[in-house]
This record gives sequence, structure tokens and C-alpha cells, in this order.
Amino acid sequence: MKSPDDSNDNSPQEKQQEHPETLLEFPCPFAIKAMGKAGDDFDAHVAALVRNHVPQLGEGAVRSRPSKKGNYLAVTVTITATSKQQLDAIYFDLTADERIVMAL
Repeated sequence: MKSPDDSNDNSPQEKQQEHPETLLEFPCPFAIKAMGKAGDDFDAHVAALVRNHVPQLGEGAVRSRPSKKGNYLAVTVTITATSKQQLDAIYFDLTADERIVMAL
């Protein structure tokens, strides 16, 4: 039982239950990372998958970095995320793609 003094205090658990979907506030900048075998167009492939959900990628939104031995490529696409549903859809497409080994 709560005391009258506690009536206006929401615990962190109660606040999380009010908005269990996400702790992000939209719109917000969000970096999506995908890794896969280095190939001719892996970075463009990742960007195309993300562009299906974010048609207006900003200039410099796509960065890539090869692994030490050059066998893999890590691609980071920075977007302005508009909703949790948008992020879920992007990650669904990335993880379903056979060329992508890991998405973060």
C-alpha cells in the first residue's frame, strides 16, 4: 500500500509500464549497423534495404568500415527514426536478408 506522500511519485517500473514499447523519443537520430561479407556493393545493398523505410537518407548517412582482414564489412546507416514500428521493420528486413550476418 502506498502512503499519501507516494501518490504523485511514479517508480521507474511504473513509468516503463506506461510506455513499454520503447525508451526512445521520436523523431530521433538512430544508427543502424549491419555486417556481412565484403563485396562489391554490400554498403549500397544495406543502404537500399534501409531506404525502403527511410526514403530521404541524408548526405553522409552511410559509412562503412572493413574488418582487419578485409573479409567483412560493417555498414552504419544513420537515420532520423520516426517510430518503433519503423525501426522494427528495418531490422526485420535486415535480419531476413541472406547477405547480412548481423544487424545491431
